Amino acid sequence: MSHALLSPSASHRWIECPPSVRLTEFMEDKPSPYADEGTLAHSIAESKLNNYLGYTDKSVKCEDTSMDEYTDDYVAFVAEQMRVLNNPSAFVEQRVDCSKYVPECYGTCDTLIISDGVLHICDLKYGTGVKVDAVGNDQLRIYALGALEMFSCLYDISTVRMSIFQPRLSHCDTWELPIDELLKWADEVLVPAAKQAWNGEGEFKAGEHCSFCKAKSTCRKRAEYNLELARYEFEPPTTLDDIEIAAILAKADELVSWVTDVKEYALRQALSGVTYEGFKVVEGRSNRKYTDENAVVDAVKNAGFDPYEHNVLGITAMTAMLGKKRFNELLGGLIEKPQGKPTLVPVSDKRPAVNTAQEDFMEVK
Repeated sequence: MSHALLSPSASHRWIECPPSVRLTEFMEDKPSPYADEGTLAHSIAESKLNNYLGYTDKSVKCEDTSMDEYTDDYVAFVAEQMRVLNNPSAFVEQRVDCSKYVPECYGTCDTLIISDGVLHICDLKYGTGVKVDAVGNDQLRIYALGALEMFSCLYDISTVRMSIFQPRLSHCDTWELPIDELLKWADEVLVPAAKQAWNGEGEFKAGEHCSFCKAKSTCRKRAEYNLELARYEFEPPTTLDDIEIAAILAKADELVSWVTDVKEYALRQALSGVTYEGFKVVEGRSNRKYTDENAVVDAVKNAGFDPYEHNVLGITAMTAMLGKKRFNELLGGLIEKPQGKPTLVPVSDKRPAVNTAQEDFMEVK
């Protein structure tokens, strides 16, 4: 499937770092089993939704039990969104032209629901690696602009509603935006960034948006961004003041990610013949394994022993075996979620803060 150079799906990156587009234009895309899985899930969801809407009478069922249930959940979510609108129309896998704002830009909305006053875009995210929020989502805003160009002559639209449905993370997020705010964002943020990106202009900028950039392993700006931490000598934390520790914490995850990306890139290059002074490629550690498990079972049984472990399946495996609905019927009352281990995260994280020792002391006092 071809993609626009300034694609909506990559818009967060090229809005933040416009010159990255031309830098990576001819870099090869690496195939991913996760991308293939997502493509299959979208195809199943599309067929099921078309069947639900009466656009086809073909019934679809996925052999993967989990995917079958997750895509059913997505169809149910879309149906629920339609019920709250007055005489809605739904468009599945609707291609929209966004070139009024971004050169040669187009995209495909998973589901586009429209009625007088409201345009609602529902986007299915099947991955589990990153939780995606609807609020401030650049991809959905670009889709909305393209949809407005297509339907504003037929509908009097005043509000855009944008939803992310991410079933494998039990995550659903909806953001509503007045049309004038969307158009203001387009004029003040999107159009200038798109112009710079198209022309290969602007300043390189490193940040969390680097994670899906094809140049993330070799980008000098990202290296400079992370190597700023090298000014700290990393002596025991007691020698650092609170401001310095906060500065390190703010970039620690990105630093770890960058170092991992560089190491993986260097290994690929070394395996292809590149030599790095002071380093060599060696065979990593490995664990012993059986060459024929069936033969092992037979040999152990013949010796009078039981070769199997007998443990209750984990929750994920049990859900896959029973199916989510049956799992909830049988075991819903037998599941608990213990309190998680305290974790230090940025204040932008949506999880509520837990009481600290100081706060507990203040409450007692």
